[in-house]
Amino acid sequence: MSAPAPAAPPEPSSGERPPEGRRGAARLLRRPEKGTLPRQGSLRWSFTWAFEGVVFVLRTQRNMQLHVATGAAVLVMALLLDVSRFELIALVGVISLVLVAEMFNTALEAAIDAVVTGYHPLIKIAKDVAAGAVLVSAVNAVAVAYLVFYNRLTDPAHSLLVDVRRAPTHLVVVALVITVIAAIALKAAVGRGTPLRGGFPSGHAAAAFAAWTAITFVSEPLKHAALISTLAFMMALLVAQSRVEAGFHSGLEVVAGAVLGTGITLVLFQLWG
Repeated sequence: MSAPAPAAPPEPSSGERPPEGRRGAARLLRRPEKGTLPRQGSLRWSFTWAFEGVVFVLRTQRNMQLHVATGAAVLVMALLLDVSRFELIALVGVISLVLVAEMFNTALEAAIDAVVTGYHPLIKIAKDVAAGAVLVSAVNAVAVAYLVFYNRLTDPAHSLLVDVRRAPTHLVVVALVITVIAAIALKAAVGRGTPLRGGFPSGHAAAAFAAWTAITFVSEPLKHAALISTLAFMMALLVAQSRVEAGFHSGLEVVAGAVLGTGITLVLFQLWG
């Protein structure tokens, strides 16, 4: 007679679990189940989709347009009144909070409207709470602006036309921020292209020529100011040329961006530089 075959190892019962290390390895090697989130694309497309969301809110939401215009006006006023660095941080923080709250409110309303067509009291509560969050952030922004600007606005000895050249960093930052906001707002109004690719005007050209104009003004007291300005201008031209060569923009869109960035920065430096 042949020897009996060795008995197979017992199968683990349904109540037994493999060791923790094996469970962790199995989770890592297991394929994602259907219905889970897809793998993310490239970083460039992630930024493009994010900016498309910003453009959509600016294009369709009246409250967002009001918030952006108010935020830009507050930044200009902060430049006029020569606020400190920490005060500027507080203002930028509360402005960003209002914009983020408005965007979350819009996203929530869009998600609810996509799946719910009828009236439900819980849906009303969700939308009201989201709108209340925007209101709370706006009231907070007004309170911070009041605390920052009150003494400067009520002090008769304080002049609005301060010498901003003592700290040109604020002026440069405000010029770049306003240039980017203006470029995105124009793209939202025209409704062509994406924030990072195509459309009227070219945001890259606007930022590049705004930087060239700011560098020209800031480097004016230096010995080699002309050389510095020329190099910055060449860099701005290369940025503009790269947008045309890549097919992202037409020549007119690049020129419009250059005029926009140069014009905004020039006006700001002429008024308060």
